[in-house]
Amino acid sequence: MTNTPKVAIVILNWNGVKYLRDFLPSVLTSIWPNLDIVVGDNGSTDGSIDFLRQHYPTIRIIQNDQNYGFTGGYNRVLEQVEADYFILLNSDVEVHPGWIAPVISLMESDALIAAAAPKIKAFAEKDHFEHAGAAGGFIDEYGYPFCRGRMFYEIEQDKGQYEQSGEIFWASGAAMFVKKKYWVEAGGFDDRFFAHMEEIDLCWRLKNMGYKVVYCAESEVYHVGGGTLNTENPFKTFLNFRNNLLLLRNNLSFWRGMVIIFIRFWMDLLAIVRFLNEGKRKDAWAVSRAHQNFVVQLFKGGGPKRNKRSNLHTLKGMYRGSIVWDFFMKKKHVFSSLDPQKFY
Repeated sequence: MTNTPKVAIVILNWNGVKYLRDFLPSVLTSIWPNLDIVVGDNGSTDGSIDFLRQHYPTIRIIQNDQNYGFTGGYNRVLEQVEADYFILLNSDVEVHPGWIAPVISLMESDALIAAAAPKIKAFAEKDHFEHAGAAGGFIDEYGYPFCRGRMFYEIEQDKGQYEQSGEIFWASGAAMFVKKKYWVEAGGFDDRFFAHMEEIDLCWRLKNMGYKVVYCAESEVYHVGGGTLNTENPFKTFLNFRNNLLLLRNNLSFWRGMVIIFIRFWMDLLAIVRFLNEGKRKDAWAVSRAHQNFVVQLFKGGGPKRNKRSNLHTLKGMYRGSIVWDFFMKKKHVFSSLDPQKFY
């Protein structure tokens, strides 16, 4: 790189003072010659701002007047940040000093690379991948996301099996690198998502615009995960199911989207039955509310502009078939067991 791009690490915080206390010290060790560190706050009431001002007075703080969620919070904060690259970093992520350079070097090597992800491993079990991102995100043709190193509840141990950098379908929002010019061109996150799957939607829109999303195996971070909404929270269930439908509507052509969404409604009905059989009535109701809200959102409109779509078959990282069927019926529980010929 002849010129050193300006990089801004931007951490969005909402009542996460305990994570700032534990993980901000590692972020401050990050080595990059042209680096800003910014904390965007979503109306915290736990003393986060006072903590930052007392212990880290040199860190720039951008305050939102309320909790706009992951999507609205980042959209508002990043409007006020000047950099060539944004790094969207969760507050519960530990990094090492040299984690930035390999990713920026990879992204600088190709003008079409819009977003990237490092290897994401579990903070509590550092020889294993972490649920939110692992070794790069993929998706099946029905909209179900999965990762190299994590398929549904199966988490792989990192044994060096995913050391090859390259194109993926989506980069995790837990530690997401994105070129600012492409962030702006795509319109940022879709505010309607609030939280969960918004990064998949952004990456899909970028790919539809002709850009690439990549995984950098030479950089790794360690993520706690579940800091804001744990897996047992019905609101998380609502967001996951509602946002997955928005994801399909945003990025597929109209008629293909209608077909896939129709199929997904029936597949989600099976999820409702499963939740009821497990005694999780609140989760079953959350799926029903997700469908209702999705229909409301269709009539309300909104969201980022609908950019020109690429041919579906050019979308690297999409899996032709159902990952649900392969995982639960065919017992294919690790990424390497999937047929490579089924990936676009």
